[in-house]
Parts: sequence; structure tokens; C-alpha cells
Amino acid sequence: MATVPLIALLTDFGASDGYPGVMKGVILGIAPATPLVDLTHEIAPQDVRAGAWVLQTAWRYFPEDSVFLCVVDPGVGSARRPIALMAGERVFVGPDNGLFSYILAEDANARAVTIANPRYFAARPSDTFHGRDIFAPAAAWLAAGIAFEELGPALAAESLVRLDLPQPTWLGDTLIAHCTHIDHFGNILSNIGGALAQAILNNPEVRVTIAGHSITAHARTFAEGPEADVFLYLDSSGYLALARRNGSAQVALALPTASIYEETLAIAGIEHLRDGMS
Repeated sequence: MATVPLIALLTDFGASDGYPGVMKGVILGIAPATPLVDLTHEIAPQDVRAGAWVLQTAWRYFPEDSVFLCVVDPGVGSARRPIALMAGERVFVGPDNGLFSYILAEDANARAVTIANPRYFAARPSDTFHGRDIFAPAAAWLAAGIAFEELGPALAAESLVRLDLPQPTWLGDTLIAHCTHIDHFGNILSNIGGALAQAILNNPEVRVTIAGHSITAHARTFAEGPEADVFLYLDSSGYLALARRNGSAQVALALPTASIYEETLAIAGIEHLRDGMS
């Protein structure tokens, strides 16, 4: 027996209003057997970059054919396009504003359509709540089995909006990385992942400078971290990160959330990794 694709919701709507709930009501009115998963509704308001980051650290853990309904949409009602994206054996529904930047960067074969077929809209779409009236119906109809192409005309993936995603770069013998996210615990994530992140953590000589603070400690787990100092660790997402045991690295380093993307990490003591960095 075929399973019904689940729909995972990611928004900046929070939990105090009825916005997430009414989107679920719309979905269940179209496809009542659809399993619904709240990935998060606590993305900071209008923070498309944070939504993109959380999405890219999570989507692989969902079954193939899952539908991701993603609404962080400060441009709602404007000329920005409502889209559906097929990538990584999943489907992503939401605004064309950079929210799917990491997905597009990873899948060169991604396909996209504009959600333009009024058959799959609410009867009278609001200008300010496309999450309820355009995106939720589209996700529900996809879960119910309509063809992806039924939603509207094809779009070239190259035409979709993409955020600037800086890569780590060398400045002399120092690697300059970028902060990408602060999680609920105040852990600060960077854009260094994969083998490079592991190689840095394996080096006892590594020194990280951020916001005028120098950090040399590192640990495998939070419980193994030093009691009072910020330390380096490998986050569960696979990226190099900063934490404080039983506390907040963000608070300890006095980093404001609003400007986190402007903060950089200067990593020294890893000159031997320079030639091998991909």
C-alpha cells in the first residue's frame, strides 16, 4: 500500500497566533490523510536567511517524496513569485526569495514551477496570507497526488532568487569563516563543514578569534566542554560551531542576533590545512 507523503511546515509565524493552525486546516480540508510535521514556526520574523539555514540542516532527515511548506515571506503580495521546487527527491513550496538557496546549491538538477494555476488556490486569495491561500493548498494538492507540473509553468532553476552564501576564504595563513546561525541554546554555527571542520577540531593549535574574543578550547560533547569558557565543537548539522557548557556562547561573546551574519571567525594555527582545503 502506497504511503501518503507528509508535509513539513517551516514558518516565521510563531505560536501565539492562529496562522500555522489555519494552514494545517486548509491542508487537511484538501488531503485529510496527510501527516503533518512542524519543523519550526520560530524563525525570526522576516529572516529568510535563518529559514534557509534551518531548512538545509533538516530536509535530508525526512522521507523521500516529503513536501516542505516553507513560508518566511516578507515580500508577500509583491512581484516575488510563488514557486514549487523539486530537488533532492523532495518538493519545496514557498516564495522565491532565497529561502531555497542551499537546496539549489546542492542539486544541479532541481526543477521549478511557478504556482499559477488558480484551480489550486483558495477561492479568493488574500494579498497578505499566501501561506494559507496559495502555498498550503499547493502543498496539499501535491501530497494528494497531482502532478508537479499541474501547479503552473516551468521555471529555469537558474532564474530563482539565491542568497549570497559566502564560503570560507584564506587571508594569508588565517582562514576567515562566517557565522550562519544562532540556535535556541545560544550556540553559534559557522559555514565550515565536512572534513575541514573535523580537521580543525583535530588540531590542538587552533585559535579562533570572533568579536575580539580568542577561543582555543574544543570538545567532542557539551558535557566535555570547559566549565567557564566558550569552546569549539562539531554541531550535529556537521558544521564547526561555538558553545558554552550549560550556558550561551552568544551571551558570553555579546553577539546580537540581528547582526550575526556580519560576524566572522578568524581561524589561525591551521596553515597546514590550506593546500588541502577544497
